[in-house]
Amino acid sequence: MERDIVKLFKCLADKTRLLIINNLEKEPMYVELLSERLGLAPSTISFHLKKLEESGLVHSVKEQYYVMYHLNNEMLSLSLSSLINQTENEKDMQTLREEQYKQKVIDTFFEYGKLKSIPVQRKKRDIVLREIAKVFEPGKRYTEKEVNIAIADFHDDFCTIRREFICSGIMKRDKNMYWLVEE
Repeated sequence: MERDIVKLFKCLADKTRLLIINNLEKEPMYVELLSERLGLAPSTISFHLKKLEESGLVHSVKEQYYVMYHLNNEMLSLSLSSLINQTENEKDMQTLREEQYKQKVIDTFFEYGKLKSIPVQRKKRDIVLREIAKVFEPGKRYTEKEVNIAIADFHDDFCTIRREFICSGIMKRDKNMYWLVEE
């Protein structure tokens, strides 16, 4: 849907197409009549009408010897905000893709609840760290020993993971006490 909206706005960004729309608002027309009125070659008008049809602004109907082009009044009656709000579905799809990516990373780096290796790539490492951090309760303070024991259930290198928690901002530390940073 987002691509359709982008195509629509690209289509409207052309002066010739706007002139064609303006003429079609008065009445349905065929290529030769539009060509005569706008002083442009029929091939140029045909090219622009094709783009307008692809965007959904215009539709054609064969009438006797001519192909008549009509404006899609339903499309023209949409407000700018309603067109932009149609991208909400795309946002939902993006969220779904992000969740699928996170799950793929988790499936790749964890086996039987254990971390196989610490990812080198920052984005993947953050996903893995956030997955491990789920064992800690928000608002609760932990000693360094408690943090080490909890991390050791996932990976033997608890020092590196504990340090990564602090560096990535997942946890804070003060006087050997650790706690989750609230998001």
